[in-house]
Amino acid sequence: MALTAATASPIMAKLLTTAASTTRISSSSIRFSPKPLSSSKLTFKSTFSFSSSSNKPQSQRFSTSSIKATISTGDKLPESTLSYFDSAGELQTTTVSELTKGKKAVLFAVPGAFTPTCSQKHLPGFVEKSSELKSKGVDTIACISVNDAFVMKAWKEDLKIGDEVLLLSDGNGDFTRALGVEMDLSDKPIGLGVRSRRYALLADDGVVKVLNLEEGGAFENSSAEDMLKAL
Repeated sequence: MALTAATASPIMAKLLTTAASTTRISSSSIRFSPKPLSSSKLTFKSTFSFSSSSNKPQSQRFSTSSIKATISTGDKLPESTLSYFDSAGELQTTTVSELTKGKKAVLFAVPGAFTPTCSQKHLPGFVEKSSELKSKGVDTIACISVNDAFVMKAWKEDLKIGDEVLLLSDGNGDFTRALGVEMDLSDKPIGLGVRSRRYALLADDGVVKVLNLEEGGAFENSSAEDMLKAL
């Protein structure tokens, strides 16, 4: 015999009656009563930050405070060896101290040879302004990239650059890491791997006097014109 509310004990009858009433739920009967959010702020790190007072998305948080490096103004440049091909096609090496000792040197870095901004704006700008920079006391102007010396040689020839700017290979990224300006682009489909962030610095006898460091590969304040203004 099936158990019903009439034959069950009073307690079981009450349970059956309650269960029957609670199982009659249709989608049309579902109602949600919105409750006001608490005064705390809910933060979605990947995109927006929402405030409970307005419940509207705020602007994305991109701050220059994230631009950090091991090197800073007033620091001595770390020693490192860089390579290049001379005018005779011979592979040469030089050191940071040889480039900067007793001299005013402008060193600027690009994320990659042959890349658009580097080839069309950054490097050509320093070539164009090299005479003005040297007239203000700059002895050495060098472009550094985490590319091998063969790539840097081909890039120099492609842009028809003479001796206005020395193109230096930091092939293994040792100098870049010593400055703390490396960036990992391994997740990009173009396959750049670990490269240098864009920057331009002025060193006097190896001590950094001006450091214009960009966010990644941005080109906002590291141009030859920016360096001329700082001199």
